[in-house]
Amino acid sequence: MHMVKRSLPFHLLLSLPATGVGFALAVQISALSWILTTQYGLHIEEVGLVWAAGPLAGIIGQVLIGIISDKTWFWGGRRKPFIFLGGLISAPMLLALPNLDAVGAALGLEALLGIAILVALSLDLAINVSFNPARTLIADVTEEGAERTRSYTWMQTVSGTFGVLAYAIGALYGNITLIYVAVVVVLAFSLIPPLFIEEPRELPELSEASQGESSLWIAVQSIKPLWGFIAYALYAMPARVLGVSFDHLWIEYAALGFTLVMMASNLFSDDSSNPRSGFQKVATANALSWVGIQTMFVYMIAYVQTRMPMLDDLSTGEVMSISFLILNAVGAIFPTLILKPIATRIGSAFTMAGCTAIMAFGYLGITASATSAISLYLWMVVVGIGWAGVVSLPFDVLSRNAEPKRLGLFMGLFNLSIVLPQLFVSLGIGLMVGAMNDQGLIFVISAVSLALSAIAWWKVGERSRK
Repeated sequence: MHMVKRSLPFHLLLSLPATGVGFALAVQISALSWILTTQYGLHIEEVGLVWAAGPLAGIIGQVLIGIISDKTWFWGGRRKPFIFLGGLISAPMLLALPNLDAVGAALGLEALLGIAILVALSLDLAINVSFNPARTLIADVTEEGAERTRSYTWMQTVSGTFGVLAYAIGALYGNITLIYVAVVVVLAFSLIPPLFIEEPRELPELSEASQGESSLWIAVQSIKPLWGFIAYALYAMPARVLGVSFDHLWIEYAALGFTLVMMASNLFSDDSSNPRSGFQKVATANALSWVGIQTMFVYMIAYVQTRMPMLDDLSTGEVMSISFLILNAVGAIFPTLILKPIATRIGSAFTMAGCTAIMAFGYLGITASATSAISLYLWMVVVGIGWAGVVSLPFDVLSRNAEPKRLGLFMGLFNLSIVLPQLFVSLGIGLMVGAMNDQGLIFVISAVSLALSAIAWWKVGERSRK
């Protein structure tokens, strides 16, 4: 399928729907843990449970929306209608975050934890309804190769710039103001830009090997390296809801060990007879990245409170907002200026290997020496280099390992390599963090995870060269 060469203004326009969804996600990252701990007094384990609602929404939302959007056409597109719907749902859920008491009163509920989970689940479901179509839309309307790499890196540059704006607003004016600004941004970017983007009505046909295969069978086989995370989620979510707990962590360690074995088997085995191996390797590398990154997002507050006990609640929130501002500033600048030229020369997968290795080094630096706000900020610059790669280049690598006719499905399955690790972090790593005598060691988990991810991305690059 031939496509015209796209101009820079078009790439910028194409990036806005994903930017709107990303802005909502940035607000959630910046404000959710802070609101729940300081405004509502939830403990760190309860905060982890609330965060678990997001990955659960992603598991359901992105895969389902991906399958549906591949096979449907209404309101002038296959991806655009879901971008509209996601924006219309996200806005009121953002408004609910600082008003959980009012939401509970309106619903006649008193259990704050349950209300927080309900709101977080609804917000994440709305975000996931939009995120898959917004990213898949880019691949649908751009040519594979340098053109698509350019579009995805510009997506992250624009999205990252607004992410910086989000954390700047949070740092300067507070998280409550940030939430109200986000409502406007999300609505504007979800409803207006898609009106000016024309989707192709027809996509390339499936290969002969893929014809006749059900979406369910493809999904089960494609996420084989993540089966351990799925098994743990099926155990942990009901256990937490029912209040079942143990005084040991061997189930968590067993799930983690099984997953690592499955991942290693995929990365280092002969894959000539496995048509899904390319996607599986990409999913493995991405999942390892997100174990470490989500640990940072959820438990950064525990690190700051442990290593910087002199800070009050307001100052803790400011330090976190500035830290994530720096992370996203680097994440906005690097993709188009630095990573795109490197990826064009050596490939996106090898570039990702370098990014994640640098990120692992940054996490070790935080653990070793970040005992003040300034030192934490400096190390977040290093971590941001890895973040710039993680939020831009994997989508380019994915699009080269998935059939266009089923790109929505594979984009949804790829999201499982994000949300399943997030779920494990919220439920499993949360128990490990709670059992730590020194919660300042949280970033050791992140460093090890990103180092393993660097190895996995290198293996993806080696396969691409064959």
